[in-house]
Amino acid sequence: MAATGELIRLINYVDDINTTLRRIKAFVGAMEPDERKRLAESLRGASANLEDVLASLEKGSK
Repeated sequence: MAATGELIRLINYVDDINTTLRRIKAFVGAMEPDERKRLAESLRGASANLEDVLASLEKGSK
């Protein structure tokens, strides 16, 4: 099965997300506690979206 251009773009987005998460993890030790808290709150929102996307992929629906 050949990958479509759209699938390749989406996989590249996922690769970018993973790269960003590695960069964030590397920087956590240099952050102030209030910065870590704020970033954690933002990531929780992203986590909820990730769960929704995974569920849609597994079900094959939007």
